[in-house]
Amino acid sequence: MTGGALAGADGGLRCPWALSTEEYVTYHDTEWGRPVHGDDALYERLCLEAFQSGLSWLTILRRREGFRKAFAGFRIAEVAEFGEADVERLLADEGIIRNRAKVEATLANAKVLAGWEPGELDTLVWSHAPKPGRAPKSTAEIPAVTPESTALAKALKKAGIRFVGPTTAYALMQACGLVNDHLARCVSRKPVRPA
Repeated sequence: MTGGALAGADGGLRCPWALSTEEYVTYHDTEWGRPVHGDDALYERLCLEAFQSGLSWLTILRRREGFRKAFAGFRIAEVAEFGEADVERLLADEGIIRNRAKVEATLANAKVLAGWEPGELDTLVWSHAPKPGRAPKSTAEIPAVTPESTALAKALKKAGIRFVGPTTAYALMQACGLVNDHLARCVSRKPVRPA
């Protein structure tokens, strides 16, 4: 079946996108599709998904530690204190993606989220988790956008969060385990636990 699970170097069947590099295998096997909770952890994933827009996810994975260092570990309260000097510092940082609009959105989003109650981002994101569905048999069955991701993007935008559309919201939902898009025969296929 085209787009179905493929055998990796260890013989285990995996989602085909995960097999091109060791970074992808590790990310696929240990993070992708597993539930993520906590405002700072979700803020990190939201930011990384926004930075990925238009680029390969591998580019983000390879710079992830650089992003964490540059953005104070994605601790919302600390990033919310960043100012114009930090924008210039970040735009000169070769360890991250130096895109002004994305850097400014990351800082603006932290300022918005710093005013929220603890757990509010977690609650908002997880309130858009759909009911678990049938495991996809091939990548052709995995959508790029869903009604839930569209609703999540609208809710985040309404709350003042920038640089998040329905496709980015769906990638966030996949990365944080709101949906389980591991293929049916994938070694990492596990039911998503309710939040």
